[in-house]
Amino acid sequence: MRPNADRHHVPVKVYRALDMLTVAAPMAGLGPEDITVEVTADGHLLLDGRLRPEPKVDGVALDAGKEILLDEWTIFPYHREIVLDMAVDGPATTVTYGNGVVVVALPVAAGTRPARLTLDPIGPTQGERAGDPHHPAHRRRA
Repeated sequence: MRPNADRHHVPVKVYRALDMLTVAAPMAGLGPEDITVEVTADGHLLLDGRLRPEPKVDGVALDAGKEILLDEWTIFPYHREIVLDMAVDGPATTVTYGNGVVVVALPVAAGTRPARLTLDPIGPTQGERAGDPHHPAHRRRA
């Protein structure tokens, strides 16, 4: 997929430990409801972050009542597509978001199972989507 000029190409770290493939990506300035992770049937991982009209905390604009003197930080909509070199279990995937970083823990599987995953808010700037604790990769980590 060709990068869209309207979306920021997200840098990632990808690593494997035991039977888990993990992807970490910085997506600062978003809320958990703004992030979507998708595992496709053809073995791609899609990370998307929708831009809010105005960053807010508890319904109040972050820069409300403030005069901006220097503005070098721009929040963009985020997108990244990664070709996975191994089969993963999408529905058993765990996704977390905190401190502006999305972490996707994909259990390695015999065949890829697609899934579209969203986060449940656990705070204004934190979210999670718990994977299947009964998946063999999760049991080995315990």
